[in-house]
Amino acid sequence: MGYRILETDDIPAYLGERGHWEDLADIRVREVSDGNMNRVFLASSADGTRSLAVKQALPWVRVAGPSWPMNPDRADAEARAYEQVAKVAPDKIPAVHGYDPENYALVMEDMSDLEVLRTLLNEGSAYGPHTSARIGEFVAQFSFATSDFGMPSAERKALIAASVSPELCKITEDVVLSEPYVEHEHNHWHPGLDDLAAAFRADSRLRTEVADLRHTFMTGAQALLHGDLHTGSVMVGRREGVPVVRVFDPEFSFVGPIGYDLGLYWANVLVSEERARALGALSDHADQLRLSWEAFEAEFRRLWPARVDDFFDDAYLDRFLRRLWTDAVGYAGTEIVRRIIGFAHLTDLTTLSDPVPASRRALLLGRELIVRREELTDVEAVRAVVESLG
Repeated sequence: MGYRILETDDIPAYLGERGHWEDLADIRVREVSDGNMNRVFLASSADGTRSLAVKQALPWVRVAGPSWPMNPDRADAEARAYEQVAKVAPDKIPAVHGYDPENYALVMEDMSDLEVLRTLLNEGSAYGPHTSARIGEFVAQFSFATSDFGMPSAERKALIAASVSPELCKITEDVVLSEPYVEHEHNHWHPGLDDLAAAFRADSRLRTEVADLRHTFMTGAQALLHGDLHTGSVMVGRREGVPVVRVFDPEFSFVGPIGYDLGLYWANVLVSEERARALGALSDHADQLRLSWEAFEAEFRRLWPARVDDFFDDAYLDRFLRRLWTDAVGYAGTEIVRRIIGFAHLTDLTTLSDPVPASRRALLLGRELIVRREELTDVEAVRAVVESLG
């Protein structure tokens, strides 16, 4: 039949055709699309005892429409990422019940009983002791398993070949690692930030450091990444009294520098902290970078004895982790900058009654993380920069 865009009324028959639902008269469907890129439907039984989610990649960016075309095969990358994560960290992603490559659609676990982490934080909730640690573990487990340390060479080369995603990587290269530092139609910002936006475009040192991070992004094929790991791609809650953390939406998944995933999460954590500070509602925000890094490092070191090549000793692991930390700090800075003067702003800031003070602090922090990443060698050094902003 070929690719077709699914509508709400199509979902019952679609689930029946794919063997996911028998009694089609028992399905209730509603669209819950919320992100920038895709459509999502929830199907549930009349009595509410059974439910599934259907996610389909559109041939354009959903929030922009056909004026911004986008190859729907990004769903292939998402399905591939879920397949890899399921081997090593199945408790940290939604269960996937099937992938339809012809229609670029995933049938997966309904997570409507959970909450998006960003939403909870914006409403004033704390992270709690589990969330950031689980994210750190997720990045370690996923990246180690798909790196040269955790995967035989032939398998990894096949994974790299299958995971090439020029279109999606180009979006990141442009939107995150280029456009905010030049005049571009995608860029926009609050008028109260005009001076900083202009200063960043004229800052030759900043541009050079971003260029270095961009080149590492383009050439550093260390592991398969989530590629868009922020607080809006994490769902949290409790099931049967147990804390649950689920990472979703890895459609920007590609083979790249491990520090990029950590950096994206840290950027969103730090911006959330600026929101809380502006509202006088700081809770456990300052602990999150430490919790995620400690969990990442501990899990990566735990996995290290399983590396493929014994030539890589523990001394090399120390060096590798130091470089990874430095990359992550820099990428955190670039993500902060693009989320304020580039494309796709964060509701953490935009929903403040006066977003300018917190946005200015965050922008200045972003610059410091980029240009001083080599000297900011641990969590305490980063925290010192945060506190120095006044």
